[in-house]
This record gives sequence, structure tokens and C-alpha cells, in this order.
Amino acid sequence: MSHPLVWPGKYFFYAVGNTPAVCLTRDLPPEETANVLLLGCGDPRHVLQTIFSEPSNSSRVLDFTCCDLEPGVLARNVLLFSLVADEAPQDAIWNIFYHLYLDAETLSLLRAQCRKLIDASTSASQWCSTPYGPYLRMATDYTLAELRRHWALYEAMQDLPPQRLTAIRKAFGEAFSLYRDYKGTLLTSARAAGPLLAHSAAVATDQAKNYLKTGTTFISPKQIATAKFLNPTCAYSLAGEGCAVHYATDPLASFHSAALFGNAKGQVRPADAVRSAQAEFSAWCSAFRRSLTSSSPIPRIRFCLAEATAFCRALRAFQDSGSLSIGVPVAQFKTQLLRLSSREYLQEHAPVVFNVIETSNLIDHIALLNILIAVIPILSPSPSSVLYTESLLFRDKDATKEFANLLHGDIGTVGLMLDLCPTDYLSGFTSRSNTHELITYKLIGKGDTSQFHQVTTWKRPSSCDSDLSLHGGRLRLPPAFDSRQLGTLLFDMYHAMFEQEDAMTFLRQNQANFLKAISTSNLLHYMREGFAMLLRLVRERLRIPNTTWLEIMDRFLDLEVADRTMPMNTVNRNDLYAHLYRQGVHVMDYFRFERVPTIGRFAGWEAVPPVVRVVLSVPREKIDAFERAMRAAKVGTPPLHCDIRGTWSHNIFNAVHVAFGRVIATGTKSNPRVLFEEDPDGWKGDMPLVVSFCLPSLLLTNIEPPEKLRVCFSVRSTTGTAMLVSALGLELGIYSARLMDEEHVFVVPEPSFPSPDFEEPSGPLLRPGFGTLLCEIGTQELVSVELDEQCELVQSLASKVSIEDTRVKNDFGSNGAMPHISQLSPCIMRLSVSGRSQDVVFPFPVVGSQNKLRLARKSLYIEVVIPISGPFLKPDGMKLNPFPVVGSGRALHSWNIHRLSLAQLPALDPKAPDIANWLNAHVGSMLSTRERSMRKKRRADALMFVKDTIHTMFVRATAIQGGLSARHVISLRDEKTNNCDTIFFISDIRYDLQAHTMVCDGYVLPLTHDIMPKITSFFGELVLGNDMASVTVFEGEMQAWKQLIPAFVERCRTWEHGENCEYLTRTQVPLTLEMEADPLCSCGRGKDVDGLLKVGEWKRYAPYVTRIAISPLFAVSYLETVGRVPEAHKCSVCRGRGQPKLKACSGCTKVRYCSQACQKKDWPRHKPQCKA
Repeated sequence: MSHPLVWPGKYFFYAVGNTPAVCLTRDLPPEETANVLLLGCGDPRHVLQTIFSEPSNSSRVLDFTCCDLEPGVLARNVLLFSLVADEAPQDAIWNIFYHLYLDAETLSLLRAQCRKLIDASTSASQWCSTPYGPYLRMATDYTLAELRRHWALYEAMQDLPPQRLTAIRKAFGEAFSLYRDYKGTLLTSARAAGPLLAHSAAVATDQAKNYLKTGTTFISPKQIATAKFLNPTCAYSLAGEGCAVHYATDPLASFHSAALFGNAKGQVRPADAVRSAQAEFSAWCSAFRRSLTSSSPIPRIRFCLAEATAFCRALRAFQDSGSLSIGVPVAQFKTQLLRLSSREYLQEHAPVVFNVIETSNLIDHIALLNILIAVIPILSPSPSSVLYTESLLFRDKDATKEFANLLHGDIGTVGLMLDLCPTDYLSGFTSRSNTHELITYKLIGKGDTSQFHQVTTWKRPSSCDSDLSLHGGRLRLPPAFDSRQLGTLLFDMYHAMFEQEDAMTFLRQNQANFLKAISTSNLLHYMREGFAMLLRLVRERLRIPNTTWLEIMDRFLDLEVADRTMPMNTVNRNDLYAHLYRQGVHVMDYFRFERVPTIGRFAGWEAVPPVVRVVLSVPREKIDAFERAMRAAKVGTPPLHCDIRGTWSHNIFNAVHVAFGRVIATGTKSNPRVLFEEDPDGWKGDMPLVVSFCLPSLLLTNIEPPEKLRVCFSVRSTTGTAMLVSALGLELGIYSARLMDEEHVFVVPEPSFPSPDFEEPSGPLLRPGFGTLLCEIGTQELVSVELDEQCELVQSLASKVSIEDTRVKNDFGSNGAMPHISQLSPCIMRLSVSGRSQDVVFPFPVVGSQNKLRLARKSLYIEVVIPISGPFLKPDGMKLNPFPVVGSGRALHSWNIHRLSLAQLPALDPKAPDIANWLNAHVGSMLSTRERSMRKKRRADALMFVKDTIHTMFVRATAIQGGLSARHVISLRDEKTNNCDTIFFISDIRYDLQAHTMVCDGYVLPLTHDIMPKITSFFGELVLGNDMASVTVFEGEMQAWKQLIPAFVERCRTWEHGENCEYLTRTQVPLTLEMEADPLCSCGRGKDVDGLLKVGEWKRYAPYVTRIAISPLFAVSYLETVGRVPEAHKCSVCRGRGQPKLKACSGCTKVRYCSQACQKKDWPRHKPQCKA
């Protein structure tokens, strides 16, 4: 596991989702197979929503792999799918899945279905032969066995002895006690109303309180009275038998209610909200049932019971080696090893790499970097591949800015290093709204709310380049970082991850947020094993050869050893070194050269490896005493670790695995081994707790005599665990045993992963034989990365073009021909000399206007040096095409604007009475404070102008402002030329439920020289009629619309691009930015125009229009403070911050030092680089 061990306090069972459902294929082209991985999958709402969102004519293959740690979640999910497939009554399915209490008939149906599933699951082969087998799959045999066990528990619960049933009923009665009498507002399901959150708050609160009171969504007292039987699917979870369902559970939180409140003609009541949710659930179920009988490939839904990062590691291992098991337990407190099903992965070829990975809100629980470390290796290299991360909780003072700090490094720098970046970071906007979250956060008050929902979409940064994509350019070499700079960057990340282990640093850095920091101080997400995994990932992504990697690690370790700002690092250092070795990242010198004597626990060993595993058996009574101390001190979930203590030495190890059971010594004296026997009663049993961890073997012999060492299992010291000192002592010890105690302590060899090895990068940057980019001058070599003086931000990228063309060699080398360069697209610069051109490609959007050329006429190369782009604060980059359409072949899609199935989105009722009260504010919330200031000062910005025009479209189409009548035909009129060449017909305003926003469902008519003669005879009627509004567009805006229109068309297309598509033949989207010319291909013209045909005056335009979905483009809240304050600078040598301040080198002013000693120490290295 890549997350520190935390002792579970009160466990909560999340039986149903707490955020609205989303479509998981929203960023894939409709032609592309969807291999989807859901980590921490929870209930099946996203799977059902995805199947529902597929067009009726879709031939896409849907393959879902759903991983969760909680067997109760997966058992309920399979039960639900089977009930839907078997066409059980819809009301009964709803009650079984969402109610805590059932009526007799529904309970009888549930038990009968469980018996059916039990009979079908006697073995994996038996399951595959049943009607469920083709579409409900099992990733491991252990998963099926655990689900079967739960179905058996559900079926048998009503027959339990009265005493146990009474205890379960009591637990059900206490489940919601915390909130049952709550007097305030409950907004759990109000979030599902998006822009109408404020309108839904009262109803959401009333319905939530009714659910907490009755355990059902029933409103009728008669129905509530009949639901008197306990729902057994809520009685079994990792917490054991009882009811651990979370106290704020709300079934309606999974469903979308914006249309209910937005279209309401009168008062909405809780019963209306329930009926709306049930109708949506019924639509999901019907879509799933149809998918099983349609001519299209049936969806496959695969389940795996395992901890998320462990499952990712198992998939990666199978991908690399074909091994079904790598000896990793399925989860903490389990000894069962994770073994993939041979039938599923060897015979059926289940996917082990995915083009969609959804991670729920796991970053709240195991942190963003741990997620990235786990999923990046199994994310498909396809340009359309996408990762979704989601957070609900926040710890910093300002929730809206916290995301920017989660990587412990600059977003752009880390994105380049890992080749994965948030799309909204590069774009500077998002098509998904969270303004309702922002408004709620500000209105309730930052100190009074614990949730802030943020969803982030991650893609490869170079995939944003439409030209690169359409030309088929593929980079074969990753960027190359300077060894010293990369080592420094990695140390700074290490420092940021672990600096708050020290109490004084923790207090100093959290002064402005002290109370919240104290309350969350036990939520520690990183340990040295995880950082070693990060280093391995960085090396693999950048394909760094051994010699260079040793230089990087030397720099990192020089800083790590010299650092004096992290006192706790001295006792955690050997934990880091052990995992550097175990992960195949680095071998410390003392591992190589210091001999481990065969004494103490190594007596009789044939050979002692550098790293061993220590296993400690902790008596159950010690665990009982610890839990009593926890309850007395009211410490909820303390983090734990292991220590090796001597008379004067102390070393801490955080990568600890635990399980209840018994250790059995096997093997021989010279080659010891152990086996584990898991306690079948788990938490309620009486076997010891088996604790194991890795450490350098030298610590057991070379520091102090083995007889003086103790192996300890302890609570980690934080401000949140200080209250345990009185019960556990200053060491916060739970149990310790002498190293030489062979009854409680076992030591065995620990295998390590092989170290990756890569050749020195050479050859062309682009894959030869792929694509149609220009390559007339020579060969482009790898891209090198230069960080800034703080080794934090990317200062520039550089790439050489070796001149090979004979004419260019002569003109450039001998005749002094001067090259010219211009930016073609976000990631491509076009270099020209002597009539030859070369497309120079970079792995990240760049600022082409700030390029520098280094000319080597003797060596015959030209080096292009260029800074990287970023959000709105930097020019060029994605500003050249902010709305790219990308893809491979005919599978095109919008890169940063999500897809929609317009036919399945509810339409806004224009006669609803309250539209003006919320729609204008929602659409107007697109602009950030910065953009509002720019507009006020009349500064030109194309994206700001586009947002204003979109706002005007909604206002005119709905007549929500200024007492004007509605106008459903919008023309764009260029301010400079007074010319109009684009018209939109808005047939409907629809609710984009999943993105919490609205969308104009319409048709775009380009007024080109080809089309105008065909419509001239009736076009005047449209112009002179009462339904057209003219919107003035300003400097640069018309060109932006030419880029945006293809993206808005691609997101909603139901047709396919043809073989003669102009996008493909001209390898260009849009086709033009010129006035009176069409930026669109002709593939969608005249198709899917039913909405247009409903309006008599519009019918004649049907052959010339293309359907389009226009929606707001929102500001990105975490981006508005991108930058760095001077106080954040660090010394170039020791990474200290200076006493009292840093001083820059007087020669070049590019490096800073905290003291003369550091400057003197660095001078031999810096002297050749200094420009004094």
C-alpha cells in the first residue's frame, strides 16, 4: 500500500453515492472503445449514467473495471445489476438499493435474488456459465468468494437468533442519530441541482431529514409503516454486522434535480424530488436492460475487491511480466494476496491499460500524488486518454486554491515531468461549472463548511495540439532534465511532502488555519515508500539512463543529508533508503560496501540481503488496551508506524502492513520464511495482530548490538495524538518486543524490484514513418528542459535540429543563410531556411513569440529555445487555438469541452416563472474577477469577449434581462467591418445536468460565398423578421469563434466523419479563420436537424446548417493566484530560505544563497555558468 497505516476509528459504509452521476465517456470520441477503470467505484451510478448517455445508434464497446475496498459495495452493485437484468419491479429495485427498511414483499424478493446469486457463484467457472457471466465479470476469484459470502449473509439475516437481530436493529436505529435532530440546512443532495442549489436547499433539507428519520424515501405514513424489516444489504460491511451506513447518507445526492427546480411552475415538494430521482433511476435501468439485448456489443462490468493502489500495481505487473500475482495483499488488515483471474486476464484478455480512469474522491483519502503514481503506468498512451480526480474535503484555509498545492510542485513543471496535466490549467477555462460550490462556500463561510467539490480532468499536455494530432506526430523521446536541477526539484517535493512531520514547522505553517489544521493533523497521506515509487515513476516516464540517474540521486541525497529544517527526517531516513533499494531506485553506498555480519537474527543465514522484512506479533490484549486508550482520549483515527529502538538509536518505518492472525515460521535457519494464518473472525477474534515492515538489515547488527534493540509498534506523534501520551507514554508505544524474541519477532529476506535501465536517448524525437509533419531540414533531437534558478518553474525548452539537407547545409553553413521561425500551433514551431521547412515539436504548449535560436554553422545545427506556456497569464501556447479538436483518423473530439448527448438532456421550460432569478446569474458567473476588471478597463481579450457573447446568447434566447422579447436567431457581427458571417438558430436551452450548467441546443449557419446564393431568396425574411438579434463581436473574437464552433459541433455530433472529410484531407481544424468562410467540415451539414424542422421559418435552412451545443466557459478558481512570492525563494545549495533573507549572485543574479558559506561552496560548479 502507498498510504500510511491508520487505525480505523468509527467506520462508515458508503452504500450509495454522495455526488451526482457523471458520464465516463464524456471526453472520448464516440468511435473509440471505452476501457474504463473506476477506483473507489462506490455505487454503480456512473456506470449506469454512462450506458444511459450512449446514443441509441452507438456501436462503441464499453468495458468497465470497478475496484472497491468494501465488499458490501460490490455485493450490492452486482445484486442491483442482476435485479435490473431479471426485470424485477422497478419500485422494488429502488427500495432494495436505497432504503434501510423494506416491506415484506420486497424483502422476500431480495432473499430470492440472493439465493439465485449464491447458486450461480459456487465457482468462477460456474458464474461464467450463468446468464450474468457475459456482462458481470470478476477480476479475481477472491472477489467472487467475498461477494457470495455477503449474499449469503443477506439471505440468512432474518433467520439469525433474536439476540443478534436485536443488536442489528439497535445499530440501524442509531445509524443516523448524529443528524436526526439536526436543525440546520442539509445540502447533500442540493449539490445535484447545480445552478439551482439555492432553490433546492429547503426541499433537499426536508427530504434528507425525512430519510434520516424513516430510513426510506417514502413520504406517505402508510408506506413508511409497511417498511418495518431491516434491509440486510445495509447490515454487513467492513465494520462487521450492524449498520455502519454514513450518518449523512442521502439517496437523492446521486441524481440530477436542476430541471425539476428550474422548470417548476409552483412549489416543489420533497415528494416531487423523490419522483424525479426515481424517474432518472428508472431511465438508467431501462438503458442498461436494453444494452443487454441490443445488436451492439453488450457492456462488460468487471469487479475487483482490493485497495485501489494495490490493484493498479497488480495490473501494471501483469502488463509488464504477465504475472497474475506479485505477492501484494488485497488491503490492510488482510493476508489474502491479490491474484488476478487467469480466465479473465489470460483467456478473455481483460484490459490492463485504460483510456478512462475515474478515481472518485480518493485524493481526499490517499492524496493526489499517490493516485498519480498508481494510475499513470496503466493510463493508455492514446491521445484521448483521460484521468478524472475529484475532491470533496479541504484542509487549507482557502478551499478554492488548495488544488494548486496538492502536487507539492508547480503544476506545469510536474505536468511536464509526468506527462500529465489538468486540461483547465492549460486552457484557462472549464466547461464544467462549480460556481454553485463557490457561492455556497462564500455564503456559508469558509470556517463553517467542510466540503468543496472539485473535479479535475487530466490529459497529456501535447495532446492539446490539434495540428500535432491531425498530422499523426508521435514523440518517441521524453524531455531531458538537467541532472542537478531535477535532483533539486525532487528534493523540494520531498521536503514539501514531509516537512510538517516536525511539530514546530507544523505550527508555524498553519498559524492562519490553526484549528482546522489541528483537527486534520492525523490525516497523513505520504510515506517514504510512496516517494520512492514517485522517483521510480519519474525515471520511467523520462527514461533516464543509469549514469544520469546516479547524478540526479547524488544531488537529491546531498540535499537530503545536508538539510537541517526537517528534524524528523533523521529518524525516517533509513525508511527512505530501504525503499529506494526495494523499488529499484537507488542503492546507498553503505548497502554496497558495509558487510552485514551473520549475528543476532542473521546467525546461520547463507547471505543477508540489504533489506529485510521484520514481522511482529502483537498480542490481542495490547490492541484492546490501545483501543480503550483511544476511546478515553477521544482520538479517532491515529496514524501508526513501527520503530527500531536501542539504548540511544531510533529509526521509524511507516510502510507497515497489518492483519489479524498467526505467524507460522517455515523455511530453514539459513533461509527463513513465514506463513500467515488469518483470523477468520477478524476484528472480533482473539488472534494477535501481525505487523510487518521493511528496513535496512544493517540496522539490526551494525548500529547497536542486536540484544539491545527493540521492535516497536507505536502511534505516530502528531498534534492530534498528543492526548494519548498519558496512556501510552512518551513513546506512544502500543507494544514492543526484543529483537531476539523469537516468539514475537520474525526476520525474513525481502525481495526487491529490478532496477529499470534505459539507453542514452538518441535518434529523432518523432517516430519515423508516422505522420505528415514537415521534416525537410534534418532531424529534430530530444527536448531538453531548463528550470529556473529556484529549480521550480520551467524556464525554457530547447531542441536541436541537425541539418542534413544538402542545400541547407551549404546555404546555412557556408553562405550564412538566416533561418526564420514562427509558431504553427501550441506545441509546434516551424523553422524555415533556404526554402526548406521543419516542424519542431515540443511536449508542452510553448510561448512561440519569445523564442531564441542558437545557430551552430560549423556543427550544422539550429537549436530552438523557448519558454513553456501556461494559463491566461502567459501568451501564445493554447491561445493560438484555445478550443482544439483532436483525434486519430475519423475519431475526432473536442479536447477541453466535454461531449453531450443532447437528445437526453431535459429542455428548459421558457415559461417557468423563476428563470430570470437564476439563469442570468449562472451564465454571468463565467467571468473571473480578473476578467471583470479587464472588461471594466476595456482591455481586449478574445476569451473574455467570447464569454460575454455566450452570455448574451442565453439572455436573448430566454429574454431574462432588460424586458426584451426572446430572440432565437443570433448573428455575430464583426465590430471592425460591420460584417456578419455566422448565424445561430437556438431551438432549445437544455440542462447540462452532469456539468451543472446550461447549453444552447442549436444550429450554425455559415454565411459563405457558396451558401449565400442558395438562401438569398428567403434570407431577407430572416433578417427583417422579429426573431433575430445581432451581437457585436470585438477584436480577435471572430477568429476565436471560428475555432470554437468546430469544438461545439464535435461535442454533440451523432454522425461520423466521412473518408473525404475536409478536416482529414487538409489536416486542419478549423478549416479557416477568415471572414465569410466556413470553419467546419461538411460531414454534419444537414444532419440531425429535427429541432430546426419544428420551426416553420427555419426549415429552408436545414440543408445548410450543422447542429451545435453552445455552453458557458467558466473560470478556473485555483488558477487565479498562479505565481510565486519572493519569500518562497530557496538557497541554491542547502534549500534554506536565508537568515534574514537570500542574496542573489552579484554576477548573474540568477542563483540565490542563504550565506557566504553556501555561495563559496557552490562557486566551483556555478563559475562556468555565471555570466559575470
